Amino acid sequence: MPDLSLGDDLRAFVDASPSPSHAVAELARRLGTAGFTELAEADRWELAPGGQHFVVRHGSLIAFRVGSASPAEAGLRLVGAHTDSPTFKVRPREDVRQAGYRLVGVEPYGGGLWHTWLDRELTVAGRVALRGGATALVRLPGAPLRLPSLAIHLDRGVRDGLKLDPQRELVPVWCQDLGTEPGLREALAAAVGAAVQDVVGHDLVLTDTQPAARTGADGSWVAAPRLDNLASCHAGATALIAAAATRRTQLLVANDHEEVGSGSMSGARGSFLEDVVRRLVAVLDAGDPQALPRALAQSRLVSADMAHALHPTRSDRHEPGHQPQLGGGPVLKVNANQAYATDAVTSGWFADRCAEASVPVQWFVTRADLPCGSTIGPLTATRLGVATVDVGAPMLAMHSVRELASALDVPLMVGALTACFTD
Repeated sequence: MPDLSLGDDLRAFVDASPSPSHAVAELARRLGTAGFTELAEADRWELAPGGQHFVVRHGSLIAFRVGSASPAEAGLRLVGAHTDSPTFKVRPREDVRQAGYRLVGVEPYGGGLWHTWLDRELTVAGRVALRGGATALVRLPGAPLRLPSLAIHLDRGVRDGLKLDPQRELVPVWCQDLGTEPGLREALAAAVGAAVQDVVGHDLVLTDTQPAARTGADGSWVAAPRLDNLASCHAGATALIAAAATRRTQLLVANDHEEVGSGSMSGARGSFLEDVVRRLVAVLDAGDPQALPRALAQSRLVSADMAHALHPTRSDRHEPGHQPQLGGGPVLKVNANQAYATDAVTSGWFADRCAEASVPVQWFVTRADLPCGSTIGPLTATRLGVATVDVGAPMLAMHSVRELASALDVPLMVGALTACFTD
């Protein structure tokens, strides 16, 4: 049987990362164990060749290893992913009471397959803001929430198709409204050891409580929530930790808010990556006013997101000549209308790195009569002017509450990204 240990490690990473804030904390923990030290954006940075550091901005993280040559002389090797996934965000005034029940007010985040969230054991996770400026991570124990579907006897028309009104029908149930029971706010306060009045804000998402699992006849598939795109965060961090130091500075960026357009201070449209790259160049190439464009002209960015594997019963939805398979290795993603940033040069560069690592390569192109999704790749390429390739591991059921990938692709993706870091 093949070695599935990296697949098991991916499952552990996903289980530890129910929200973007938790994903950043788990990335920081793993990087810290590997010798990376945290830098604060407000501090003055002192950088030296071989130095390993990471920076956190809300739900995003950037980690880097300084190369032996300056960025202006050697460029950078960058891998980008995102920490967020389609879910439901808890509203500021979360307490909803109707029909004898207490519910929790939420709104959809991103483009999810919302019917897959019905009849699941759910909880909330994220961060709470406390009076005085502190924040705390929280994941409520157990499964206090549920989105119950309506019995078929009360909706015979469901046989003709299910359409859910997010305002009325996608509101999770907390408990019966007896007038004395604690609500979500009280549960959050108890979880972080604070008084209710000291919980002054929260950034919370719904999350499935079922752990990630091995599945498939031989146990080589991974069934888990949030694989899009925690799987790429995991592969990128694993590759960066494993990569040998080179002349070039190696950098991993894990952005938040990709699922809603990346328009935030920590998203790919924001300044986080540019701020860090500018700062690296300013410190390591001090005195050279042309250092930043020189560095970016020699750099490569791998935008690592997931890719659509060929569906076993809906193969007609795939372009006939581009049908990635689970377990077949990384997928190069191409779109004529620039939904992906891949071009001839960057695809050739990535394919060469994979060949060096003995990693097979697959291709994905959306059918011409279907719209194409996008990634942080074009946004980052536009902002930085860096040559970019969009790639991803193949998966099924993208944007459902539990997605499906192959554990066989995990070491292949890690191997490909490691080769890109050490080019």
